[in-house]
Amino acid sequence: MSEASAPHAADRRELTAAQRNAVAELLRVSPVADELGHRFVRAGHELHLVGGSVRDALLGRLGDDLDFCTDAHPDETLRIIKGWAESIWETGREFGTIGAQRDGLRLEITTFRAESYDQVTRNPVVEYGTNLDEDLKRRDFTINAMAVSLPDHRFTDPHGGLDDLSAKVIRTPGTPRESFGDDPLRMLRAARFAAQLRFAVHPDVHTAMSRMAADLDRITAERIRDEFTKLLCGDDPITGLRLLVDTGLAERFLPELTGLKLEIDEHAQHKDVYEHTLTVVENAVSYEEEGCDFILRMAALMHDVGKPATKAAAPDGRVSFHHHEVVGARLTKARMKALRYPKDVTAQVTALVALHLRFYGYGRGEWTDSAVRRYVADAGELLPRLHKLTRSDCTTRNRRKAAQLAADYDALEDRIARIAAEEDLARVRPDLDGNAIMELLGVPPGPVVGRAWKHLKEQRLEHGPLDRDAAEAELLRWARAEGLIA
Repeated sequence: MSEASAPHAADRRELTAAQRNAVAELLRVSPVADELGHRFVRAGHELHLVGGSVRDALLGRLGDDLDFCTDAHPDETLRIIKGWAESIWETGREFGTIGAQRDGLRLEITTFRAESYDQVTRNPVVEYGTNLDEDLKRRDFTINAMAVSLPDHRFTDPHGGLDDLSAKVIRTPGTPRESFGDDPLRMLRAARFAAQLRFAVHPDVHTAMSRMAADLDRITAERIRDEFTKLLCGDDPITGLRLLVDTGLAERFLPELTGLKLEIDEHAQHKDVYEHTLTVVENAVSYEEEGCDFILRMAALMHDVGKPATKAAAPDGRVSFHHHEVVGARLTKARMKALRYPKDVTAQVTALVALHLRFYGYGRGEWTDSAVRRYVADAGELLPRLHKLTRSDCTTRNRRKAAQLAADYDALEDRIARIAAEEDLARVRPDLDGNAIMELLGVPPGPVVGRAWKHLKEQRLEHGPLDRDAAEAELLRWARAEGLIA
């Protein structure tokens, strides 16, 4: 070692000692873990804080969920914590996991595992292990393969996880090929941790992800969905998304994202739609007020996926993507359905994709108050997100154009606020309700009432609020035109 590098090495050793002391201190001020450790030791068993809990403790971000492993089997774990835990659940028992709660902390205690996959089916074959080293070796990444024993606080790091944590690198305990062959979802987890922790994947890991991307097809849509959601909600989703595309993983479950690399954005010829989309996602993150807004981020990611199917070149060489928002909404709905997202989440993201172009053209002065009302009514509860998405979609490098778009949207928001102050735009409804319609027309509940209600709503959007007499006169005029009354 050279003299120049010696101080750096000394700093590294001091950092390691500080990190280890941080874990011990976190455990000291959280007596629940030590109490649990004492109970297991008295029963003749081991207990270790493991995985993400140790990683997060070292990073200074330990939350209320703690993960433990033990040589005790589930039945024995239940006997040890009975009467001590405030609540117990056994939903993960078939995988050797018992859950418990104590003093506001959620604890998951899992028997040492030596699970393996047959590399054909999607589910692991669970076998109980016999020691801590064997359990740590089977874990996905070195940064998740560290343990702190309880109650003595002994630190175990057989695969160099602490060094990788300091270097901010994602590496597997064994070879990446073996690790990903056992569980292909780990490839997606690598991208997720890159997004959450702002870490880089080791070159060997990147190579294996690229070569084994097709193995992701063995994994259920639900598991892929959960990992992808965590990735998109990471502190740095752009890094994770780039990794998915560069390794070919995105092609396995979100091919629309990869497809964007082929299309040129008509708003900014200096970059393709893929780069534009990543910038829109980044912009959307900056507009979040508190925590991750998955619906906004997903809409930003999908807003232009309809462009490849709608690309057209004019004789003068200009490229257009007419109605790409309509096609994009359809593709978004189908993709989110395939990934098993809840219907309400899918509907909201799809609506935002469909609406994201509505604003363009406002600056030409063509919008009436009626158009503004329809904009608000169509967005409904999504209006605040639509505001953010539309602003995020402005990625032009032309400062004058960017300033004009921002000013136009400021003007639209001011106009919405003015009209809202005069009318209840948050709940645009007909000026007569169903009961009033039935009474005035003398009809029972049924399709006629629905048609009348829809007509009056259109009048409300077009002309604003009507007083009672004007609303009744309009209803009677419509009914005569429909041949419902003489």
